[in-house]
Amino acid sequence: MQDLTHFIDGAHVAGRSGRFADVFNPATGEVEKRAPLASGDEVRAAVESALKAQPGWGATNPQRRARVMMRFVQLLQRDMDKLAEALSREHGKTLPDARGDVQRGLEVAEFCIGAPHLLKGEYTEGAGPGIDMYSMRQPLGVTAGITPFNFPAMIPMWKFCPAIACGNAFILKPSERDPSVPLMLAELMIEAGLPAGVLNVVNGDKEAVDAILDDPDIAAVGFVGSTPIAHYVYSRGTAAGKRVQCFGGAKNHMIVMPDADLDQAVDALIGAGYGAAGERCMAISVAVPVGEETADRLVARLAPRIEALKVGPYTAGEDVDFGPVITPEALTRIKSLVDRGVEQGAELVVDGRNFSLQGYENGNFMGGCLFDRVTRDMDIYRTEIFGPVLSVVRAATYEEGLGLAMDHEYGNGVAIFTRDGDAARDFAARVNVGMVGVNVPIPVPLAYHTFGGWKKSMFGDLNQHGPDAFRFYTRTKTVTSRWPSGVKEGAEFSIPTM
Repeated sequence: MQDLTHFIDGAHVAGRSGRFADVFNPATGEVEKRAPLASGDEVRAAVESALKAQPGWGATNPQRRARVMMRFVQLLQRDMDKLAEALSREHGKTLPDARGDVQRGLEVAEFCIGAPHLLKGEYTEGAGPGIDMYSMRQPLGVTAGITPFNFPAMIPMWKFCPAIACGNAFILKPSERDPSVPLMLAELMIEAGLPAGVLNVVNGDKEAVDAILDDPDIAAVGFVGSTPIAHYVYSRGTAAGKRVQCFGGAKNHMIVMPDADLDQAVDALIGAGYGAAGERCMAISVAVPVGEETADRLVARLAPRIEALKVGPYTAGEDVDFGPVITPEALTRIKSLVDRGVEQGAELVVDGRNFSLQGYENGNFMGGCLFDRVTRDMDIYRTEIFGPVLSVVRAATYEEGLGLAMDHEYGNGVAIFTRDGDAARDFAARVNVGMVGVNVPIPVPLAYHTFGGWKKSMFGDLNQHGPDAFRFYTRTKTVTSRWPSGVKEGAEFSIPTM
């Protein structure tokens, strides 16, 4: 069994706390590695390394910082298959999905190559008599990110790439469930030319999280995970005077209008509902067909497709649709929520609870489940299941379908499938959800736009990646300058009016 490390000051460092978390292969149920769980002192060692490295990195001109990002992108492309295999082994997702995980992080790194442009300030000549004004964006110093298990490549890169491109140092605390890829990314950043100490990776649990939130030298923290923990991180971090952005849970609806291309809608629901075993914050977990006829046709087409889904380990080849969920505890929780849905009166059209795969009986596998006639008071509707479970909530009218998405406590993503431009335009304008898809089931914006939900899906003011990331990881300084030539002598006691 392999003991993993932390990555501090440009090198792998063995854990010293004596505490470890088992890292499983979720397809086999076997423990293959152990991740060290950092103490507060180990987190502090990473912070001190970052404090030492950041001033020199922050003084490096933006173009040279961008060249490191450019080289990092090249290394990601070189090692794509290696990263994807390591990711699939620890997370369980299929190889094509793992490559997509790396690719969507790579695209943010590509966007960060444009840092010299994104960090430009503003300039006004002649703002007053002999007075010029200009602004500049400067790094915060040491920043940190706490990232989840479900995207062990993408979300760390969404955090550290813009932070580092802005001139900050960064402490990454990845999920202890699948920590190998974040460590590999840190190695690639060093190979790309990043100075030691600018990016540190500290594995850990709540003790490490609290140490990050309480450390006075960490200026900003980003988090992705469940809503209760997002609220905790946001509250504790802001109480400590930090800039904090936290992204939480989701319950993403897809409205299917009577005029929708039903084949397209079914394909979208299958991919968006069951890809990665539903362990995505942007997964579609609620289908809302408008009208009984639409609902009947939709369920009739969905059921055989879900029954035919291929579930298996990533090693079975690229025709596997999805793999295991991350842990036995996650599997137990998902099945208990399915049980609860049956108890509360939902119609379980497809039941994947008893799925078993020969040779992988100890793996965390579950087949796809499909519920029909779900109502808004049921636990399976109110709760983020984070598993391969799709609920159909029938709506009599467009307004009722829109209201379902608007009334839910989460507001991460939503989609509408229709051929009617007026309906699509009205939906996009009115729905109180942060990311909207029109005939697009998973509306994750590209890297040059920003990612973020509304309501209980987000705590904070600025989104991930895109221009908001450069705003989050910098401070604006505004300079007003006047040179002595022609300056009137004598003190002025009224407020300057130029």
